[in-house]
Amino acid sequence: MTYSLQLYTLRTALGEDLPGTIKRVADLGYTAVEPYNFVATADELAEALTLNGLTAPSGHAPLLGADQDEIFAAARKLGIGTVIDPHVERSRWRTDEDIRATADALNAAAVKGAGYGITVGYHNHEFELEERVGGTSALEVLAGHLDPAVVLEVDTYWAAVGGEDPAALLRRLGDRVRFIHIKDGPLTRNDKEQVAVGSGSMRVWDVLDAAPALEAAVVELDDFDGDIFAAVADSLAYLQEGRK
Repeated sequence: MTYSLQLYTLRTALGEDLPGTIKRVADLGYTAVEPYNFVATADELAEALTLNGLTAPSGHAPLLGADQDEIFAAARKLGIGTVIDPHVERSRWRTDEDIRATADALNAAAVKGAGYGITVGYHNHEFELEERVGGTSALEVLAGHLDPAVVLEVDTYWAAVGGEDPAALLRRLGDRVRFIHIKDGPLTRNDKEQVAVGSGSMRVWDVLDAAPALEAAVVELDDFDGDIFAAVADSLAYLQEGRK
């Protein structure tokens, strides 16, 4: 299992200096990253990853709202093995019919992705856990409609904000979960209150122990009121030291 970094965390720095930012990530000790909206920067990003010995096991892209062939071609250039759709708006999670339509779209994307040698997944926010259909969280309803080829990336922080015990959720979803987002904070909706992993209220090790089939645990801060590179470095140090 690899510790990765969701590059959205460093979006401001990447916009100012992509090659320098990727080098800095590698210098901090990360060996893998998770790019986002990577089509436009695929050539520059591919070069930077190669130069710095970084891999990209997964990446985020709007599969259900953009050109899938373009996304999969860019993903293949970057060596991304799993492309994850990061967001389907809250209004689409309130009925079984709507959730099934999302599942059908992801299933179809997975068929196309397979032609590129790429797996398809979905990433949650808090509302997929808050919304209930027949007493079951909308995310778990989605999982029941997905083809086995489609994986999940559970954002464990937003699952907790949505009212779930993230470790219990991961155990219920089982091997379907191949990636997780690890973040920390006071479990509020305020992104600015997020902190380095290990410095907040998340039971990080309970979460990691509940997901044995992971390909990568992805560090992410949606925002941070401080030095973001320090938070990124502290997060990796906590995760690496905790397993010794």
